[in-house]
Amino acid sequence: MFEFLKYIQPTHYFALPSKTVYVFPKYTKLPVEVKNQLQSDENYTSENAKLYDLSWQALQLGYIGKAETYSSFENISVNDNYYFLRKYFSAFWSVYVLMIRVLSFKNPIKEFKGFYKSKNIKRTQYLKKPISYDDWVTFESSLIENNPKVSVIIPTLNRYKYLQDVLKDLEQQVYSNFEVIVIDQSDAFKASFYDNTYDLDITVEYQKEKALWLARNRAIQLSKGDLILLFDDDSRVEPNWISNHLKCIDFFNADISSGVSLSVVGDKIPDNYSFFRRSDQLDTGNVLVKKEVFKDIGLFDRQFEKQRMGDGEFGLRAHKNGFLNVSNPYAKRVHLKVGSGGLREMGSWDAFRPRNVFAPRPIPSVLYLYRKYYGNNRAKLELMRTVPSSVMPYKFKGNKALKVVGVFFSILILPLILFQVLKSWRLASVKLNQGSKIEQL
Repeated sequence: MFEFLKYIQPTHYFALPSKTVYVFPKYTKLPVEVKNQLQSDENYTSENAKLYDLSWQALQLGYIGKAETYSSFENISVNDNYYFLRKYFSAFWSVYVLMIRVLSFKNPIKEFKGFYKSKNIKRTQYLKKPISYDDWVTFESSLIENNPKVSVIIPTLNRYKYLQDVLKDLEQQVYSNFEVIVIDQSDAFKASFYDNTYDLDITVEYQKEKALWLARNRAIQLSKGDLILLFDDDSRVEPNWISNHLKCIDFFNADISSGVSLSVVGDKIPDNYSFFRRSDQLDTGNVLVKKEVFKDIGLFDRQFEKQRMGDGEFGLRAHKNGFLNVSNPYAKRVHLKVGSGGLREMGSWDAFRPRNVFAPRPIPSVLYLYRKYYGNNRAKLELMRTVPSSVMPYKFKGNKALKVVGVFFSILILPLILFQVLKSWRLASVKLNQGSKIEQL
């Protein structure tokens, strides 16, 4: 699509084709009612750029139809690329891309000219008017009427206090045909915690090894349901949580319903969490997956054990194999991200912030994912984009001013940063040489 996206979204799901075609719909093939909700932009210098912009709008605003999509893209001028960046992203990214391209020995005259021409373009607020799905409210789900069994899977580690609330929320669910499978890895396993306490069809297995992806894989193997609902032990949900996941699968004929996670710490809630769209992520703390998906592409890759992004890899694998994943604003959870237990005790909780100065940055599994699917060049672009701001603590993740401070601070400690990154790269190479560890269901 627009070439400059590779600098600011080098490892985005939609940068990769799904079964040889991209997810961007051709504007001319869109339904009239969708076209009427898009804004044509005559400021581009080429017709292709105008059409690509409309395709971008459609996807970002939530189009999930079956219109014909692009299998390849024509080159777009430097001027139109800078215009696109200014229109949809903050001005910082235009400056960032300009620096990279000049330092990469691109024609500086063309670069500065394109950058200068776009300098007065204001960022659009297009996400304020997403594509509407008016039939959702009145939709009667035949899937819910058929009453399929759902398997709710919860790995837990030293979080009985929070798990108690999780199970109470499940007791209140409107949809009742579900089982709960808990894989408990707590240091002091409390079998009595589950005895005759909850009005749930609950199976509990104690797992001695502290291993998140082993726990989830084991629970999926034990599951009796046709749909797998992955959940976390530090979350809160509303009574219609399960039914809204099922309704989404049915409404869009989707394979995956990715519920949104409203975190109490970190970045602000993105605007696109408020409407349906084709999902560009998968969060195993709140996602419903048809069991057929696991049967087709396998379970979670245990190369991510005690590290990060195992769910991201599975989501990307599902995307590449043509499964439809819908971001579902009605199946939301509040993610407490409590300060103890869980992945914090297994290894690395944050993908880019090491636990000590000599630890790798990012976590090696992150580079394993990037390099496996996108190649080394895209992985390096992702490192340039994410590593500098990662020197700031996670709780300031959404603070733009402190992100800039992080960039300058990373320059001051550049030798240490390089050491951490090279260590991560080396360890990721080991993983790549070993290959994936994906068991079949």
